[in-house]
Amino acid sequence: MEIEVEISDTQNHLRVDREKLAGLVRRVLDREGYRRGSISIALVDQATIQALNRAHLGHDWPTDVISFPLSHPDDPDLAGELVVSAEMALTTAVEIGVEPAHELALYLVHGLLHLCGYDDRAEPDAGRMRRREEEVLADLGIPNPFHRVGPNLAAGVLPGGTAVPPARRTHPEPSEILP
Repeated sequence: MEIEVEISDTQNHLRVDREKLAGLVRRVLDREGYRRGSISIALVDQATIQALNRAHLGHDWPTDVISFPLSHPDDPDLAGELVVSAEMALTTAVEIGVEPAHELALYLVHGLLHLCGYDDRAEPDAGRMRRREEEVLADLGIPNPFHRVGPNLAAGVLPGGTAVPPARRTHPEPSEILP
């Protein structure tokens, strides 16, 4: 398997094991049928991802993960970039009472599925993507943090009454990282 994974870590909120992170990426892409590819991951803070979200998607709020496909999902070699807010993963994990590594893993799986051609902008595609996220996380032995928030997230409130930014209501998304 020739999946190259480059990791840039400019944040200081969550300590990350780069080898385990790269292994997670490779295992997810293997489950999606990719044997070759090049994936770049940037772990950033909320200010950085908000600036990128504003510049590239026109949304002026922080988000969990932004995917930049550099190939078509039908290409045998997958190429793309993920920008992931490790700060949001940590903050959300603390708010909902889950492991930060599991929250970060959810963000990574979500972003990788976007690179693989999954879409969550409207039903029925969003439901298909959520089911696939669940399957992949279960296959990897990682609990899905989304189960901890359930319908409260859709209503815009986390346990304890914390308000959820609009992007997180419809687009929820992953110490040392990962099992």
